[in-house]
Amino acid sequence: MSSPEGRPPLIVLAGATASGKTALSLALAEALVARGISAEIISADSRQVYRGMDIGTAKVTLAERARVSHHGLDLVDPDAPFSVAEYAGHAREALAAIAERGAVAILVGGTGFYLRAVARGMAVDQLPWDPAVRAAVDARLVAEGLPALVAELRELAPTRAAVIDARNPRRVVRALEIARLQGDAALPEPAGYGRPVLWLGLTVESPVLRERIRTRAQAQFDAGLVEETEALVARFDPASPSFSGIGYSESLALIAGRLTREEAVAEDARRNILLARHQATWFRREPEICWLDASHDLPIGKALATIDHYLPS
Repeated sequence: MSSPEGRPPLIVLAGATASGKTALSLALAEALVARGISAEIISADSRQVYRGMDIGTAKVTLAERARVSHHGLDLVDPDAPFSVAEYAGHAREALAAIAERGAVAILVGGTGFYLRAVARGMAVDQLPWDPAVRAAVDARLVAEGLPALVAELRELAPTRAAVIDARNPRRVVRALEIARLQGDAALPEPAGYGRPVLWLGLTVESPVLRERIRTRAQAQFDAGLVEETEALVARFDPASPSFSGIGYSESLALIAGRLTREEAVAEDARRNILLARHQATWFRREPEICWLDASHDLPIGKALATIDHYLPS
């Protein structure tokens, strides 16, 4: 399959957490292989980049990775800083390799900024950075907490603050670093992917999605999320921003006795429901997404029909 400028055909699969993206991406990749078209998956999840954070991030299993080649997983340890620019660099390398193999790339995840950086060619490496400023922001996060950083971000960069996930410490820290360096300047204009991109999005009826999220939260705790967290904090600083992620924060509170197990599961679900709302708001701003209803069944047939119209013959 031809790959202009080293870019393979790119299928983006977006949607809220627990909407079925992982299951559909695996099914689509295997369906394409059955048709004689090689396909590989690139994760676009800002939490799945961390090694060892498997249960709480709903990372694909080793068995699933054996079925379909995956990229974008297990890139850094939980205490390492990791930026969208670093992610975009990894994705570009993966895309070049996929193109050399003549395969199709499926970019799947709920981190909208990651998807946009790759599929729309946002020049994230042009965003300013300064280690001293980052260290100062990190220090303020530890000393004063996330609300203080959000308040400063709203003062320095109200436009950026209005669209960022204010519950995500890592994103707030990065946004505040940029704001301290360049104020409320607009993000760089996207350069594009270099060839047409197919955007697919999954929607799920709200009551169904909320129930899926609650069920998944309980299943993750039953599967050993607390034990996974205990093993990680034995090796890495629990003050690292990655441990503020959904599931790990609640597990730490449970370990410390601040929450009961039932309360931890409920808080995990509550935060994921809020995340799903934020993701839905983000994706509503993305143009050209072909939306597929995944409320009751995976829309494999409709997705494949759309892909057939996209892929070159």
